Amino acid sequence: MGELVAVCRVHQLHADAGTVGITAIDKRPVDGRVKVLPLGLYADVQADRANHGGTDQAVYAYAQEDADFWAAELGHEVTPGLFGENLRTSGVDVDGAVIGERWSVGTAVLEVTQPRVPCQTFARRLGEKQWVLRFTRANRTGAYLRVVRSGEIGAGDAVEVLVRPEHGVTVRDWFAARFGLARGSADPGPDDRGLADVDALEVLAKRLLSAHATGDITLSSDMLRRAEQAAGRSVVD
Repeated sequence: MGELVAVCRVHQLHADAGTVGITAIDKRPVDGRVKVLPLGLYADVQADRANHGGTDQAVYAYAQEDADFWAAELGHEVTPGLFGENLRTSGVDVDGAVIGERWSVGTAVLEVTQPRVPCQTFARRLGEKQWVLRFTRANRTGAYLRVVRSGEIGAGDAVEVLVRPEHGVTVRDWFAARFGLARGSADPGPDDRGLADVDALEVLAKRLLSAHATGDITLSSDMLRRAEQAAGRSVVD
């Protein structure tokens, strides 16, 4: 059983060079109990709503163990919220979580939906050269979660895995196949289709779609679209 190290929400909006013009990536730990609602933490916001937020990406979790890895790589502490996460966990294999896995946290129930794909806003936040590429190649993405049951959470709460779907496709597996990490080809940009390990992605996609069809899991709209494309069931846009 893991533990919630910190709960983070937006501290301040900042001007940003991206198309939206502002960013809400500056998350900081908050004290006390925080309500978790279908669209995320109470009083949290996302500036780029075309790519962040919504019910399928209501909450973003990142593991302390992965933050420690990056602290060693970067030469400075990776404090809770620095990566824009809402939840900093300890003792939870966030990257090894199975898509559709459910966690009990405080009085809320959360469900793993998909990996985080790094963007240029994240890179500007860190100020590190080739950050998107480095973060991708490390495959320590953290996970987005939907809120299955609203509730209240706070630092120190236990994080317990309630359900782990049998299909076995993890956040790490999907991200690695999508960006061809086994082939060392990762260089994500606006179009990642040429990077994918097509064979591996097809196998994973079919497992996910089978579980989705039987009702064992409910794929996010983005994951469903990508899985259908990878399995050859739709035209790639």
